[in-house]
Order: sequence, then C-alpha cells, then structure tokens
Amino acid sequence: MTLSIVLIAVLCSGQTRGLNDFIQYAKSNNAVLKDLQSRILSNLVDSQILRATTKTQLNFVSNEMYAPVIKGWGYDEIITNIAQVSGMVQATKTFLSKGNLATQYRKIALQNQSLRDTLLLSQKDLIRGITEQYIAAYGDQLTMEYTKELYDLLKQESELLKKLAQANVIKQTEFLAFDITMQQQELTYLQAQIQYNADYLTLNYLAGIADTTIMKIEEPKLEDTAAHDFYNSVFYKRYITDSLRIRNERKLIDYGYRPTFNAFTDAGFNSSLQNTPYKNIGYSFGVNIKMPIYDGRQRNLKYQKLDIEERTRLTNRSFFINQYNQQVSQLNIQLHATDQLFEKIKQQVDYTKTLIQAYGKLLETSDVKITDVVIAITNYLNAQNSYRQNLISRLKILNQINYWNQ
Repeated sequence: MTLSIVLIAVLCSGQTRGLNDFIQYAKSNNAVLKDLQSRILSNLVDSQILRATTKTQLNFVSNEMYAPVIKGWGYDEIITNIAQVSGMVQATKTFLSKGNLATQYRKIALQNQSLRDTLLLSQKDLIRGITEQYIAAYGDQLTMEYTKELYDLLKQESELLKKLAQANVIKQTEFLAFDITMQQQELTYLQAQIQYNADYLTLNYLAGIADTTIMKIEEPKLEDTAAHDFYNSVFYKRYITDSLRIRNERKLIDYGYRPTFNAFTDAGFNSSLQNTPYKNIGYSFGVNIKMPIYDGRQRNLKYQKLDIEERTRLTNRSFFINQYNQQVSQLNIQLHATDQLFEKIKQQVDYTKTLIQAYGKLLETSDVKITDVVIAITNYLNAQNSYRQNLISRLKILNQINYWNQ
C-alpha cells in the first residue's frame, strides 16, 4: 500500500468528531444505562401499584358445592348442609396509618434514589472509559501527524541530495544512507496510521457506533480547574441513600408489629338449597383485626441484620473517603510534575527543529555531513515523541481527576 492510498483511507471524509460526540453516542446506546433507566420507570409504576392497593378492592366470589348422602353414607349433613351455592360481590379495604403508608412510599423512593445513584456512577464510568480511549486515539493521531511531518521533510531533503549525488557533490553511499532513513520514516508513518485506525474503530465500538469510516478527531478539551464538593457528589450521596434506606427499613419492621385493620362487606346469593332458597339473597359486613403477640423474637433478629448493614456501611464509607483523598492528592501531584516538563520539552522540540532547518540550507552547499542531519532528525523525532507522551499523560491524569471531581 502506498502512502497516498493510506491517506485516502484515513482522511477521505474530511470530517472531524469531538469527544462530546462519542460521549453522547455512548449514553444513547449503552445497554447498562438503558436498563437502569427502565428500572427507575418500573419503580414509579410500583408506587402507583401501592397507591392502588390502598383503595377498596371489589371481587366476585362464587362457591358451588354438593355432598350427597347415599343409603346413609356420606358427609354429615349438619356440617355440609348437603349443598352450598353462593355468588356475591365482595368489597374489602385495608386501613393503613399515614405513617405506615408514607414509610412504604419512602421505601420505593429510596430504591429509585439508589438506582439514580447507580445510573450516575455508571455514566461517570462510561465517560471515563470513552475519554480514555479517545485520548489514546488522539495520541495516535498526533503521532501520525508528527511522523508525516518528518517524512515530508525527509522527502524534500532527499530530492536535493539526489541531485547532489548525481552531480558527484556528495557520495552515492551518503545519499543511499539518507534514503534508507526516509524509507524507514515512511514505514513508521504507515504503522502510525494503522494504529490510529485500530484505536479509532475501538472508540466507535465502545460508543456503540456501527461505522467503519475513519475520521480525524479534535483535541479533547478537559476541565483542569474543576471546583468540587465531595460531600455533595454521587460518591458520597450513595452512602447517605443507604443510611436512609436502613433507617426506613427499621420503621417498616416496627409497623409490621402494629395492629392491622381490614373491613369487608358482601352482597349476593348464599344458600344450602335446603330451606326456601329463593329467600337466601342478602348481605353481610364485618372487620378483621390482627395483633402480633409473639413470633420467636424475629423483630430483634431483623434489627440485628440492619445493625450489621449499618456497621458495614460506615466502614465502607470511611475506607472510600480515605482512598478518595489519597487518589486525588496523588493525581494532583502527577499533574503538577507533568506541567513542569512541558516547557523544557517544548524548548527541545523548537531547538531540534531549528537545527534541522539550518542543516537543510547547509545541504545545498554540502557544508554538513549527512550523518549529522540524520542525527538531528532523530533527535527531533524523539523530542516530538516526548512532547506527545507528556501531553497524553496530562490528558489521562485530567480524565481521572474529572472522574472524581465532576
């Protein structure tokens, strides 16, 4: 494959994509986020179902039974009345205190809050992963551009050296040595394009984009001065949600040991068919009261389980806060150290580039050795690589800082 063909494969569309484009695609296509969103909607339906159960319930109830007695053999007629036929409409209603009902609604609301916390954390994980891959692809793009710049420079100088070799101004072997260096740089450029293509397509895959077209990507704009309040972040709020859930579970246990009151009424036909069945149309009403007395101390055991959960929550929260503080401090130290390197590396890039330009003018008069030119070009490439690596390292650190801070 020639250099021009590869260029067509990479830059044929002339379009560019930014980091936010891939993040939005990923949010729209990610199955985990969609599942969590569906579960949140499902929990809202649970709230409506709970509201419906507090209303009066109407049911049609029908029982038909016949117990024959043959030659004195059969069920006792006093118990069975031989037959029973009934068909009635029954209305029942469970009466719950406002506190009990509010606690059950609170349980559903806290379940939804926990799902929203998980959704936000999943989004943060997704954004961090997409950004990490985007930075890798952007680094490949920089490498591709740097190696192309150097290849074009070598190619330009090669034309001049070829003329000098033909005019016997320089040795043919010197020109061949330089030409080999140019060919190696061409291979380096092609390899950089292959790597960029692979990482770009991986980025498409992670974002759920079904497209094999390769585009250029924009420089990622990452916030490096993000203000942050850890105690209002989703990382900390999830522990608050767990605390509220445990507290609410205690209330639910308490309400489970309070008296329950149900009222019912029915109307219809209910008869044994033994005595004036046509008159057995009527109605009834009543109440059911349930008062727990003893259940083997299950209440205390349930409290013990919640106590264990609360201790675990507190332990996990303390451990996470310590880890968070250590992680953020370490990342800020790394960022500061990386920033300090930029100025020195930039000076080295500018110096080596100026030296190559000066050597290019000296080549026209054969006042410089070819080996010196090759060394200068190698130093320029190394300086560019150092700059690129430092830039990518900085972007990766910012990605991690933004994950914890934003």
